Amino acid sequence: MKRSAPPVAMGGLMMASVLALSACSGGSSGGGSTSGAGGEAPVKGGTVEVLQTSDFSYLDPTRGWDGGVNSFYRLVYRTLVAKAPNDAADPNAMVPDLAESLGQASEDGLTWTYKIKQGVKFDTGAPITSKDVKFGISRSWDPEIGIGSPYMKQLIDAPDDYEGPYKSGDLETIETPDDQTIVFHLKAPFPEFDAALSQPSATPFPEGTGEGDEFINDIVASGPYDLEKFTPGSLVQLKRNAEWDESTDEIRKAYPDAWKFTIGVDGATIDERLIAQQGSDINTMTSAPTLQTATIARVQTPQLQERLIKNPSTCLTYMGMNTTKAPLDDVKVRQAIEFAVNKSSVLNATGGTQFATMASTIIPSTVSGHTGFDLYPSADGSGDVEKAKALLAEAGQADGFELTLDIRATPAMQRQGEAVQESLARVGIDVKLNVIDTSTYYETIGTTSQQNDMAITGWCPDWNSSASTFIPPLFDGRNIYDKGNSNLAQLNDEAVNKAIDAAKAETDVEAANAAWGALDEQIMQLAPIVPLNVENRLYLPGENVGGVITPSGDIDYTIIGLKDPSKS
Repeated sequence: MKRSAPPVAMGGLMMASVLALSACSGGSSGGGSTSGAGGEAPVKGGTVEVLQTSDFSYLDPTRGWDGGVNSFYRLVYRTLVAKAPNDAADPNAMVPDLAESLGQASEDGLTWTYKIKQGVKFDTGAPITSKDVKFGISRSWDPEIGIGSPYMKQLIDAPDDYEGPYKSGDLETIETPDDQTIVFHLKAPFPEFDAALSQPSATPFPEGTGEGDEFINDIVASGPYDLEKFTPGSLVQLKRNAEWDESTDEIRKAYPDAWKFTIGVDGATIDERLIAQQGSDINTMTSAPTLQTATIARVQTPQLQERLIKNPSTCLTYMGMNTTKAPLDDVKVRQAIEFAVNKSSVLNATGGTQFATMASTIIPSTVSGHTGFDLYPSADGSGDVEKAKALLAEAGQADGFELTLDIRATPAMQRQGEAVQESLARVGIDVKLNVIDTSTYYETIGTTSQQNDMAITGWCPDWNSSASTFIPPLFDGRNIYDKGNSNLAQLNDEAVNKAIDAAKAETDVEAANAAWGALDEQIMQLAPIVPLNVENRLYLPGENVGGVITPSGDIDYTIIGLKDPSKS
């Protein structure tokens, strides 16, 4: 799974992320329930402009992993396997990308073999070989660079002391018997390895590239677009990659001739431009999966309703509690906070019911494996102050204490943080808000030495076939990293770890989903996080932008373009 993108409160790590890429309870078809004129088919040509409030976390897919950047990666990078495009008959499916077919697993499930297509190239004109795929994947083990999606490190049977190609050299557990064949040896059977290879950290790179900060401001493209201009915090411009061969790519339509991502635009300004549609703004959209609260009343006109696209997401906004820090190392204290938080107030801070639905479980109702329960109920979600105070008294904390809450520097998250602050003040807990810049937020809270007591963030499933990418990244105690850590609670519970292993090994889909649902409740009894809400996705693309099809609430740039490139 991935961290969710702003303004949704993670997730991958990037989330989210995908970010995109959400596991739904049942397959969607032909774009799902998406409404709006943005679903109309585009044609080749022109430039699509995307307005963003914040910068991408990283251009380097081994470092980045959140919903905001994962969608961008699909324009410039390819992997062996990828999620199907949003306009596919089954947009939740995993399909071959650089590979000729999905993987061939050995009988014991420990070995997966892929054949790479002929004719696939980097933007340099060099062919993409099995050795390039291996090299790109092995970068995940580098302690400084490999802070994005953790699945390669978790699944592939690398030596314990392996630290990537720059420090440790060759990784023998990924074999490349010839330029077209690559063989992966896993630590344990993992039936969803195809899906794991769809993650950004499985992007190939030419051998020997990308050391240090080389890919901070530049890329080596394998997708239909290449970097033309990059001004950090301001602008990302893409041009066509002349070495991309569309006959090898059944996923990316690559309609526009160019993409322009304008960064640092105020959210209210974005909404105003999309409503007004002056000049080239008819060719403009936003990466943000929601509108400003004040904009909702203005988009009720028939003309704007025709363009408005709304879908529920599969992303959970939650508050993680660091179980290694006193007094949060006491389960009774954490349970008290569960009861104390006024989720109704947090929902209002998020924008109200137009924007989100209150949550009581880890797995959202839109994700396979969801089970409906609420271990910490209260009237209208406003919190149960008396139960919270009683639990604090049992824990010897009746006099209260101070906590620091990490939040992103966005208006919505700051309002959410203030709602939590007011909620916990009712039971004597003094919450200090630590506001962190959006571009460094996930890296900061994912660095255990910098993480404070609590953090508001979000999580979206990394792929669509099961709930397996929701719980393990967030709660498997064996996957707590110094950097790139997604287990913000730093929960390391033996019973939970064993239950995760059992659910991951289950090959029957229904049985696996039942196991994840049961584990959701088991974990919530330990109260490592406070589920806050599941946000809706609201888009208002320019009237000349087509292909905005979001069955699970996530943007897929690979099928977006202009309806009439001659218009500006």
